[in-house]
Order: sequence, then C-alpha cells, then structure tokens
Amino acid sequence: MKPFYGLLLLVVVAAGCRKNLPDDSLSLSKDTQFTQTLYQPVLGRNNLFSGNFNPGTSSLPVDFKIVNMRRFNGEAAPELNDYFPVKIWKKAYDGTEKSLAEIEGKRGVENHKLFEIREHSGQFLMWDAAKSDFVKSQPDSGYVFDVEMSNSGGKRYFRKMRLRPFRERPYEPSNFDPVTGQEVRTSVNPSVVSNIRGERTNRFLGSSDIQVLFNKVTGGPGNTISFKFVDTLFRTIDPNKFATTQWENVVHGFNMVKTAEKVTYQVAYPIPLNDYPTKYTTSSGAQASSMFRFERIGFGNTLQKSILGLNYNIYEKGDWEIIFWFKTEKPRFAND
Repeated sequence: MKPFYGLLLLVVVAAGCRKNLPDDSLSLSKDTQFTQTLYQPVLGRNNLFSGNFNPGTSSLPVDFKIVNMRRFNGEAAPELNDYFPVKIWKKAYDGTEKSLAEIEGKRGVENHKLFEIREHSGQFLMWDAAKSDFVKSQPDSGYVFDVEMSNSGGKRYFRKMRLRPFRERPYEPSNFDPVTGQEVRTSVNPSVVSNIRGERTNRFLGSSDIQVLFNKVTGGPGNTISFKFVDTLFRTIDPNKFATTQWENVVHGFNMVKTAEKVTYQVAYPIPLNDYPTKYTTSSGAQASSMFRFERIGFGNTLQKSILGLNYNIYEKGDWEIIFWFKTEKPRFAND
C-alpha cells in the first residue's frame, strides 16, 4: 500500500503546483489608451500618425484593426473600406540612385485601404491616393470609426474616433487655405536669403523682398521641375548668374538642362521621395532643400558669398516651375 499512497501524494502535489503556475495569456489593462482621437490628415500625401498610443501596463504584443468605419452621419463609407492601388517602397531609397529607372525599380504597387492602422504599433496611415473628389474633407464632419485591440488575453474597443481630412495642398510651404482649398495669397517666401545686396539701394535683401511662386505647367511629360529667377518686372534673370551653385545637388533629379531662362531636371514625385535625409534635403529629411549661390567682391576687396534657398515639398506629380521673384529690386551680381 505504501507505494500506492506515495504515488497518490505525488499526483496531488503536482496538481497543486499546476494551480500556482501563472496564466500564460496576455493582459489588457484599463490604462491603455490612444493619446489622440481626432486625426486630420492632408489629402493627396502620405500622412503617418505616430506616438499616438500608450500601451500602459498591457502585455505586448497587441493587434489592432479599424472596425465600423462610417461617415459622420452614419452612412457607409466604401471609399475608406474598399482597397485602392498605392505606391510602396520595395527597397530602401537612400538618395544615391542614379536614374529615374533605378528609383522606380525600388517602388511597387499594392492594394490598401486608404486609411489604415498598423497592426502592432497603433500608428495610423492615410495614403496619398486619397483625394477630395471622393473622400470627404473639411468643412465636412468626416468620418467616425472604432479600433479593436486584442491579444490572447481578450479584446478591447476604442469607440467613436474621428477622421476629418483637410483638402489637398499640392506643395509646402503652402498658400492654400486648408479647409476651402483656395489660394489665400499668390506666393510664399524663401527659406534662406543670405548676404544678397540689392542692385539699386545696395542694402541687404531679406525674405520679404523675394517671393516664391509654384507654377504647374501643362503639356509636359509630367515628371520635371524647373527653377527660374525674375526681376521686379518679371524679366528673366539668367540662372548662370548664380555661378557657384552646385547644380548637381539642387534636387535629386536627372538630365539637367540649363538655359539662360531656367534650369530643368527630370524627377520622381513626390519631392522629397520620403523623409530619409540626403544631400538634397533638410537635416531631418522632411523637406527638399534647394540652394542657389553666387560670389562677388564687395567694398574693401572682401569676398561676399550669397545664398538664396528654399525648403519645400511637392506632393502632386507634374511639370512644376519654382519661380524666385525679386519683387523690390534685383540682386547685385557685379563686383564693387
């Protein structure tokens, strides 16, 4: 009998130990939350919303999905529930690509919903294929949606989150009203104006003396950007006057053509292609950075290095001109 009782005791002890083992399912805590519940992307460009989710003490990983996407009035929203072709990167872009073909070879097309949540991070993404001709934009009240969060411990729902897109702004800095989509001024100002003297007054010019205009030209191949310079009367200033410009670094473009009127590049859109820092962008990579330079000898035989620059984005594919208009007086290029 002793062996039998010994075996019985072992079974009882083992069962007791099993009861004391921790549950291997994950937990969903009540302190988990989205720190942002209203999303206002700009249509016509990729918008990533990050840093918007606080997991609290929930066990990771968790899975997310958008459920019950509908218009604010309760109607169905097929424009945000259906799938559309969007451009994605198959290989990393790093700014060293030597041709349009090489850039396009790194991109592909996939079908996605136009507004998505990343499965494990909770980040939201509005794709650039979303346009105001079929997606509701402000001043419309937009959309309402819920988010399902889950792991092996269960599910939790975040209700009545809001999506209110702004209309397209094809470039930045922008002169368009974000709600109406109408121009509120004709131009923007340059980002950099350094050591440029006016020809008439010899004073240093500032950003308020120079206007920048974005002009989309029709009838071209749809993949170019041109830079032009004009005086107070809108007469052409020869780009060659900006003699120390590193023309190969003005923009990530190809097959440059420089004439007495403008300099043109073949480019891939958008500009910049993503937010990876390159020699063609700001230090953050968020904007393209085009700099134009010249030098002259000033009084006292001093060398003056002059810079005119613009930090910008262009989201809409086409044949764009960026025109620098010296509105108050033209720059002094000649030596003193």
